[in-house]
Amino acid sequence: MEINLERNGNELVVALDGRLDTLNAPKLEKELEPALDGVEKLIFDFEKVAYISSAGLRVLLGAMQVMEDQGEMAIKNVSDPVMEIFTVTRFIEDLNII
Repeated sequence: MEINLERNGNELVVALDGRLDTLNAPKLEKELEPALDGVEKLIFDFEKVAYISSAGLRVLLGAMQVMEDQGEMAIKNVSDPVMEIFTVTRFIEDLNII
């Protein structure tokens, strides 16, 4: 999976390309954790994410918890298969999908 972090002031856009699964979630978590310092708006771009596993959901949950104290988090460009996973796991109730 490719991870592209683009910081613009206090906004961070995280564009992902590939599967956010057990193999790739630790890499995202490792890159994301230090990048969140001072971020007030976190946006995940899921345009090229074909699948998310429970490990990927856990990374999103951790980011949501950090952003509750710092600002806001949103996810954009969610595909139908990933949206279905968000719906089945009820993550859709807590996520800001734009």
